[in-house]
Amino acid sequence: MIFDAVVDIIIDAGIDTLKIIPFLFLAFLVMEYIESAANRGSVRVLTRTRFFGPFWGAAAGIIPQCGFSASASGLFSGGVITLGTLMAVYLSTSDEMIPIFFSAHVPLSTLMPILLLKGLIGMVSGFLIDAFMMKLHRRHDRKKSIHDLCEHDHCHCENDGGILVPAMRHTVQIAAYIFLASAVITAVINLIGQQRLGALLQDIPVIGIFLSCLIGLIPNCAASVIITQMFLEGLIGTAQMMSGLLVGAGVGILVLFRSNDNLLENIRILALLYGLGVIWGLIIQFSGLSFAV
Repeated sequence: MIFDAVVDIIIDAGIDTLKIIPFLFLAFLVMEYIESAANRGSVRVLTRTRFFGPFWGAAAGIIPQCGFSASASGLFSGGVITLGTLMAVYLSTSDEMIPIFFSAHVPLSTLMPILLLKGLIGMVSGFLIDAFMMKLHRRHDRKKSIHDLCEHDHCHCENDGGILVPAMRHTVQIAAYIFLASAVITAVINLIGQQRLGALLQDIPVIGIFLSCLIGLIPNCAASVIITQMFLEGLIGTAQMMSGLLVGAGVGILVLFRSNDNLLENIRILALLYGLGVIWGLIIQFSGLSFAV
């Protein structure tokens, strides 16, 4: 029994890790490309287009693939995208919601408004965050760089030459960390029980928003599965479902804490994500917005 449970945990963690490896590799490849001495012009192009980052981040996030949040975390740690773009991806990421909705035969007339609302919330929040950060003159702070990650991992990528080997090395290091963290989180969730987690959200509309956000922050697909299934079963309302799924950035949170060396900044980002999930959940609750399934 215990052996079977351990095998299941390893398999689940392996699947979660394998799904995001292509996205991680692409993210690190982009960072290495931008940092290469021969492509300084790309940095100028990137600087001019960063203003529109939250729009593209929100658009990419609604695509049903949790790898985008992992890519966004790596790109943010490397200084390629802004905090607003990162948050837009996190808030709009759909994770496991779409496959579960399809399996439950939820009509497109219900699914599409939910996706569009998540994307809109991500985009609006991202633009507001970037505007606020500019007001604080954070653009004058020391710029992030892929070299920060190299120093953190002591990998001496500058000695490799080219961009493929360094990108592969960072991908392997992050993937190994994600596999171990996912295995531990899956084991804890199995120990607690999904039903116990889900029971916290029942019959408490407003408080349920705060609790739903806490569950949604769990960097594992089980969190979004629990929230989505409870919504489909009518155990929680639209506001609780949306607030929990808005903060469900999946393994993106794990990648952020592994790739970004500034622990205090990571904690602030996590708190900001939670706060936005609660605020938007309360807005949806008191606006009376509801999606029928």
